[in-house]
Amino acid sequence: MTKSNQHLVSRTILITGGASGIGLGLAQQLGASGHKIIIADMNLDAANNAVDELGAQGISARAVMLDVTDTQQVAALPAILAPDTVDVLINNAGIQHVAKLEDFPAQKWQQLINIMLVAPAMLTQAFLPGMRSKNYGRIINIGSVHSLIASPFKSAYVAAKHGLLGFSKTIALETGDCDVTINTLCPAYVKTPLVEKQIAAQAKEHGMSEEDVINKIMLEPMPKKSFIDIDELVSSAAFLMENSARNITAQTIVIDGGWTAR
Repeated sequence: MTKSNQHLVSRTILITGGASGIGLGLAQQLGASGHKIIIADMNLDAANNAVDELGAQGISARAVMLDVTDTQQVAALPAILAPDTVDVLINNAGIQHVAKLEDFPAQKWQQLINIMLVAPAMLTQAFLPGMRSKNYGRIINIGSVHSLIASPFKSAYVAAKHGLLGFSKTIALETGDCDVTINTLCPAYVKTPLVEKQIAAQAKEHGMSEEDVINKIMLEPMPKKSFIDIDELVSSAAFLMENSARNITAQTIVIDGGWTAR
């Protein structure tokens, strides 16, 4: 164990949507630091494959099937995971749908809200009692630069990500009596399969090349003109887990290359 890691307190971290993309990246790097990882994903095969991949890297991990929109599954999850108790909840599960509001299917709009706003609330509700009992808990929402600004054709996504900020502020007020914090990480675009789909969808919507979507739409407002790397999110999450971050709560931590400075 390196000198920098010798005082590490190992935590059990539940990551929703952890079988791919940002979730898997967080699992790999936080797990490599000595934390135990629980991959929760509606695709159990993908979750098991992710756990096998993590295990091959010497990371302690387990998989659990979870549809974050099923409130009964969410409520039952703490008992299913026992004796593991969750110290850190990372609300990461997300989807995207790009369309003008006039063409946006109502069911799809509701689905995005359920996955990215209702689910984080219900998961927090499920695990908060256990965090209170230990007097330690960290709830980390994976928001977006779209928690702060808007883009056309993403009304449901933007609404859900904006809602996370209000939710976090409210829960911070309700947990001021214990060592539980709730914060939202808001990155600009991270190059994941979800973003790759967005690029293709935007190209179709605008009738332009994918390269032009990246340079003229996605990264155009960003002074640094760069996708965000997973390690930037990992470092922010790791800091929030520390005792030295115990009074950082209800905060919006923006990792956007200067996008929102305008």
